[in-house]
Amino acid sequence: MEIDLSVLPSLFVEALAYWWVIIPATVLGIVVGAIPGFSAANTIIILLPLTLSMSAEAGMIFMVAIYTASRLGAGIPAILVNIPGTAGAAATPLDGYPMSISGRGQQALAISFTASVFGGLLTTLMALILIPWLSQVAFHLHSVEMIVVMLFGISLIATISADDTMKGLIAGLFGLMIGYIGADVVYEAPRGTFGFLELYDKVPLIPALVGLFAISEAFVVIERRVVLSESDDGIKVAPGWSATLEGIRDTLVRWKHVVWTGMLGLVIGVIPGAGAAIASFVAYQQSRIFSKTPELYGTGHVEGLIAPESANNGVTSGTLIPLLIIGVPGGATAAIMAVVLEYHGVQFGPDLFESNPLVGYGPFVAMAITYVLLGLLILPLTRYFSNVLVVPTIYIAPIIIAFTLVGSFVPRAYVFDMGVAIVFGIIGYIARKTGYHVAAILIGVILGPLLENFFLRALRISQGDLMTLFSSNIGNVLWVLLIASLFAAPLKRRLAGR
Repeated sequence: MEIDLSVLPSLFVEALAYWWVIIPATVLGIVVGAIPGFSAANTIIILLPLTLSMSAEAGMIFMVAIYTASRLGAGIPAILVNIPGTAGAAATPLDGYPMSISGRGQQALAISFTASVFGGLLTTLMALILIPWLSQVAFHLHSVEMIVVMLFGISLIATISADDTMKGLIAGLFGLMIGYIGADVVYEAPRGTFGFLELYDKVPLIPALVGLFAISEAFVVIERRVVLSESDDGIKVAPGWSATLEGIRDTLVRWKHVVWTGMLGLVIGVIPGAGAAIASFVAYQQSRIFSKTPELYGTGHVEGLIAPESANNGVTSGTLIPLLIIGVPGGATAAIMAVVLEYHGVQFGPDLFESNPLVGYGPFVAMAITYVLLGLLILPLTRYFSNVLVVPTIYIAPIIIAFTLVGSFVPRAYVFDMGVAIVFGIIGYIARKTGYHVAAILIGVILGPLLENFFLRALRISQGDLMTLFSSNIGNVLWVLLIASLFAAPLKRRLAGR
């Protein structure tokens, strides 16, 4: 497969002709992303009749614009009120929220938006150029390699718990235990379900996510008069451009950081089943490991906010590549896109890029246009979004809890899931009060079941031979990189001490 770059200018012109689709889809995507529990997949499913009534080209551009904008919008509640409404934004509050409660919410939003737009736009253009090579990634990364990639993300537990390793490990293992609740992937035997049929399909991720972060944080902020920390209680966020411009500048001077974390997200996005959650956790872990100031992560560090936001937006273009090249969707949203394209009779494969360039290349072109539009649309609004921080908690805490409970209900439409969110909110509140890191629990809940699936798949293929974990050349290289990254920070500290 070869890409004809000469067709790209005309494709940009053709995609711009669908402005009447891109603009409303972008606005809708921002709103959907900012509502905890809602996602691009849910929205596209709701609007499926509308999408099917469009042409294949218009429908694909519409879905891509919603998907792209919702990924960026998810960073808004994650930064301002510590609510990562989707798994892809789960690493964003680690440094975004500390910036907000210290009175730098506007700057944090500007950093998030700039990193998202810059990282997403760059990786989209790179995906257009590198499609022939990136399409091969999915063929070379199998279960063994994915196990090591998962371990990169899980090793973040040790990284974020450097201050109290024992509590971090306890929290991480507790999260892994919760993640393994549900039917066994081999024999379908229930594990830890306590008789609840709703838990047979494992603990629902969105209720666990918003409960651990959002509801527990709502309980905590109720104890304060405003969301800002007590030391910054007197800060009033005056609308202005200075903090926004400062955030943009802080991101652009770290353009190399945006580039490599975005490319990391792009490569992970190409792997079917990996997704934005893994990309953001791995990017954050690698960013901290190789940082000159790892002790600043978790305190409101700029690079700690750039890494997950650039990576999870890099995933957006990556997930489309296996869908269009081999017909395998890279995630839930891509799976819905596949349904729409199949409805219109689109045949997936390399020939698609020659027979119908607007369907093949068009999604990437529309994604690039959407990122440009997002930069122009949302950056001026950062000075108003940040005023949420000075709203008295007597008003904002009930709103947070109400929105998160609705968001918990939406994905599966089970009232049971609202109860799950409250239970996880109590767990998160207790963890915060006793010094356990809720992010460590969440990492276990998200990545634990994925690690188990890939591990058991590798064992089934090898007929139970554990040495299969070291049977792949690519996997062995990843093992070496994992060990090197874990020992890099202690070694750097020791050398600095000398």
